[in-house]
Amino acid sequence: MHTTALVLFSGGQDSTTCLAQALSKYERVETVAFDYRQRHSVELQARLAVLAQIRQQFPQWAPRLGEDHLLDLAVLGQVSETSLTRDMAFRMEEGGLPNTFVPGRNLLFLTLAAALAYRRGLEVIVTGVCETDFSGYPDCRDDTMKAMQLALSLGMDRRFLIETPLMWIDKAATWRMAHDLGGPALVALIVEHTHTCYLGDREHRQAWGYGCGRCPACELRARGWERYVAAAPTPPLP
Repeated sequence: MHTTALVLFSGGQDSTTCLAQALSKYERVETVAFDYRQRHSVELQARLAVLAQIRQQFPQWAPRLGEDHLLDLAVLGQVSETSLTRDMAFRMEEGGLPNTFVPGRNLLFLTLAAALAYRRGLEVIVTGVCETDFSGYPDCRDDTMKAMQLALSLGMDRRFLIETPLMWIDKAATWRMAHDLGGPALVALIVEHTHTCYLGDREHRQAWGYGCGRCPACELRARGWERYVAAAPTPPLP
């Protein structure tokens, strides 16, 4: 039975929900993030606020929440020509993918996470990728995750489990999962402290949190929030 986990934790809605689930399941949970010179680098500060709030508001989880790691992945920004790593407008490319797709990003993230998990003695790698309600990124698909799990386990001669709690649910269900795990307090924490907006906007407060409200990440989060609120038996906290 697995008892330890490493959560790929950007400080956004999805990774915060995954972190909450990991804390409810595993005895020791560590977190890792990557600085790849993303335009929305404000997420690297937001994630620290989320971790602090989890320790403060959820005493049942605080003893399980271990060390946090930030890895420098500047090379990814150097080789990527995307709207997440360059100052350019969001658009769809000819191949059908949005130009927010950073080729190889999740593959590199998982490889480095596995190397860290190997050193730290962590058994499960948790990531918030999803192919149900997403932008079509090929490195978020279930087949990719299964292939990476096999490759990393073989290449490091250690059996890793890559866990993807959000793979088959939409954004509304992700909000509901957060409520089921931590009640209104966790939903409020996600609204107030997490960051998803690709433009790094922390000035404009929407019902679902801070963001420009126009980028693909904000649109996904907003649609999920609307469906979640419409189906909620009681109105969520503002």
